[in-house]
Amino acid sequence: MEFTEEIDASKILFTGLDSAGKTSIILALQREFAQIATLKPTRQAQRKIFEYLGRKIAEWDLGGQARYRISYLKSPTKYFDKTAVCIYVIDIQDDARLNESLSYLKDVITQFKKLEITPPIYIFLHKYDPTLKKVAPTEIAKKVNDIKDQVASIIPSEFKLEFFTTSIYDLWSVMTSFSKILLALFPKSELIDSSLKEFAQKNDIKAILVLDDNSLIIGEYFENEQVRSILEQSTPYFLTLNDSFSNSDLPKKKMIIERAGMGFYFNEITFEEGRKPLYLLLMRNDTNFEDKNIDVFIKIFKQIL
Repeated sequence: MEFTEEIDASKILFTGLDSAGKTSIILALQREFAQIATLKPTRQAQRKIFEYLGRKIAEWDLGGQARYRISYLKSPTKYFDKTAVCIYVIDIQDDARLNESLSYLKDVITQFKKLEITPPIYIFLHKYDPTLKKVAPTEIAKKVNDIKDQVASIIPSEFKLEFFTTSIYDLWSVMTSFSKILLALFPKSELIDSSLKEFAQKNDIKAILVLDDNSLIIGEYFENEQVRSILEQSTPYFLTLNDSFSNSDLPKKKMIIERAGMGFYFNEITFEEGRKPLYLLLMRNDTNFEDKNIDVFIKIFKQIL
């Protein structure tokens, strides 16, 4: 499959063995959960161009079946060159194929070195499912640490290496991991977060989350870890509820909901025609959200972007 490189697009490479969960992660971010149940192995390389904070991202999903992996390694310039970020997915529940996965990771690194590029390497220790953590927390923690040690031993020091534990049954884990990677490519991320913090402290807001249409986090502020935990559990609910309205003929309006003694505000941040909206989620101790202050904040936020 031949691809024409998108001008000025940052290339994110999703790779790993077949059945590791690469495509499922992408579908989870898009909240296409129904497709995951009937998902078939990715055939060769699939590419998607999307925008994140006005920047074009080329997302390359490399099918992990053996015959495809061989073809990638034979044509490294076509598949590995110009990689800005490499996300390597390891199925932590598949003990039988761990050595095979580590061997392929070593092959990928070898191709990067031949191409004289050193993209940051992000390892998704995937299928770190909530039920698994409850049933066998000690065993799964030991397994994760063992895999980290093995990966670290084969990654040369010139490559930045970072690990994330992810599961499609914990949407927040996928959202935060992928968003952190993308925000590292965006020079205004610190300015965004400082603006959110300033607005929150002036308006008694406990937490702010700004998301895009792919469930990716644009900016966030949490007063403390307890607040973060509440919003972590609530965010998928608001995204799903918003999707249900998007698929109906009902007009889109802001949502103000009282839940567990807290007030939540959810609304779109709209832009000029042709640019997808962002989504604003606020949390405070009551439901007294002042539209005037929120409107001023959104105007400033748009100027930053």
